[in-house]
Amino acid sequence: MKGVILAGGLGTRLYPCTSVVNKHLLPIYDKPMVYYPIETLVKAGCKDLLIVTGDSLGDFAQLIGNGKQFGLNSVLYAYQENPTGGIADALKLAKSFVGHEKFVVVLGDNLILDDISSYIQEFEAEPEGGCKLFIKEIENPTAFGVAEITNGRITNLIEKPQHPPTNYAVIGVYMYDHRVFDLINSVRPSKRGELEITDVNMAYVAQGQATYAILNSIWLDMGGFKSMFEANRYMARLHGVQDVNL
Repeated sequence: MKGVILAGGLGTRLYPCTSVVNKHLLPIYDKPMVYYPIETLVKAGCKDLLIVTGDSLGDFAQLIGNGKQFGLNSVLYAYQENPTGGIADALKLAKSFVGHEKFVVVLGDNLILDDISSYIQEFEAEPEGGCKLFIKEIENPTAFGVAEITNGRITNLIEKPQHPPTNYAVIGVYMYDHRVFDLINSVRPSKRGELEITDVNMAYVAQGQATYAILNSIWLDMGGFKSMFEANRYMARLHGVQDVNL
């Protein structure tokens, strides 16, 4: 299955650090942030990747090159002209790369240690296609899309609710069939001026074609200072560094 990494945006939660550098190029312990989603996809068996980004496209190409260091067959790059257009706007640029195949998307600021290869195989074998969303139960999901689940099925998705009906956050890993591009074209910008990926996912929910997988291992959204610090500390501990109990 092909993989897509979305690594654009302005990184406003990390200002002023991101005034001069794309946040996905910032270090998390001993490697750039974007390496982690790349490694997640490679571990899952993805051999061909598309990286969507903005004005830092040349920096990504210089850093990652043709992807051979990760064991990839190929890496392509796509330029997102509007960095504030939202996740779905960035995803539109993957249409020609994907063709009519199913594919997996990871947001470039997500740190995931689960092996998701079994979920990819399961989704590839699903004859009806649709989408599969990854969710994780967290203490305070108000900064994320939140899933309501009834009888083992997603019945509703709410973007950044003040009073979440559940603690199931929809994290930045998604699997889609090729119809996602038609659904993106059917949604309208939100009050934030973005094409919300939650609206796209809700279209699948309305069709009864949205399934989910619960992530059990560590997951961190590295897009803010606190979570970025936690990610650095966690990876340092994995590498045997002991004096990180700050």
